[in-house]
Amino acid sequence: MSPDELLTKKDLENFKKELFDFFKPLMGVQGLSKQKWLRSRDVCTMLQISSGTLQTLRITGKLTAHKAGNIFFYKPEDIEKMLAGDQKKSPKRN
Repeated sequence: MSPDELLTKKDLENFKKELFDFFKPLMGVQGLSKQKWLRSRDVCTMLQISSGTLQTLRITGKLTAHKAGNIFFYKPEDIEKMLAGDQKKSPKRN
């Protein structure tokens, strides 16, 4: 940054807001243990995925779901396990 480009308080506030907006979904995942069950729409919103992606995770067995009537429910700890498992995987090298 050059000397004639000053950072203002408003710039810092905007950056702070952008940073919180970026990490908000992750913070929601961290606080999952407070809820006993999550509905599909809550999981999609939290993980920022489509219902089709959630269905794929369910079908492939990467995420366990429990069905009551026509509604799927997910345990927060199962979501945390799935996310932890994804973080452990390393990219394949040729």
